[in-house]
Amino acid sequence: MGTQQESAKTRVRIEQSAKRVRAYLGGQVVVDTIHPTLVWEIPYYPAYYVPLSDVRAELAEDGAGKRSPSRGDSTTYTVKVDGQEAPGAALRYVDSPIEELRDLVRLEWDAMDAWFEEDEEVFVHPRSPYSRIDILPSSRHVRIEVDGVTVAESSHARLLFETGLPVRYYLPKTHVRTDLLVRSETTTACPYKGTAEYWSVRAGDNVRKDLAWSYPTPLPESERVAGLVCFYDEKVDVFVDGVRQECPKTKL
Repeated sequence: MGTQQESAKTRVRIEQSAKRVRAYLGGQVVVDTIHPTLVWEIPYYPAYYVPLSDVRAELAEDGAGKRSPSRGDSTTYTVKVDGQEAPGAALRYVDSPIEELRDLVRLEWDAMDAWFEEDEEVFVHPRSPYSRIDILPSSRHVRIEVDGVTVAESSHARLLFETGLPVRYYLPKTHVRTDLLVRSETTTACPYKGTAEYWSVRAGDNVRKDLAWSYPTPLPESERVAGLVCFYDEKVDVFVDGVRQECPKTKL
């Protein structure tokens, strides 16, 4: 990891990464760089900005993009490679007040078919160097209630600690009242854990939507929660060793 910079005026966090980053479209390499820049456009996770010289696709100018209060006026481009086109998928801040951004290109993550950090495919958005996941087995007794009904209870939970988020309690499926679970069509993706499947919970006459999730085939760093079930602490009552836990405040 290289130097970290932050403009006192714009408060945009910029940091060099030492990872090799590649993006593909239609099976062709759009960018291949060992000099990516992480830019925190929002506080929660960074975006990749890459040197223009490492872009292997044609960039056809579309016109003016949105203005950023911190980064200035942008220009958008259609990415063209081997007959494939991704309109508006590239963006530059050629005259940015932040000098470090002027010769860089940002590609829309979802407009590309695949992204790689070194030789590992990454999903959803770049991984932040400041986010960490620890998964620890625990013998503490965990009980989950929904509207007064116990839906899960275990002394063999695995606790997932993720930077900036509340602890999550992952329970063996055999310790969950699966007769109260209703499979949902909802799925979500996480760059650290993978793709989650969801269940709603039937409690009395009510069905509470998408209260529980599981990662059937998590990414390598989260393999220890494979197949376990977790509940939204924000929406259920969690008791640990008989003590009701305070409801966390997060953006759902």
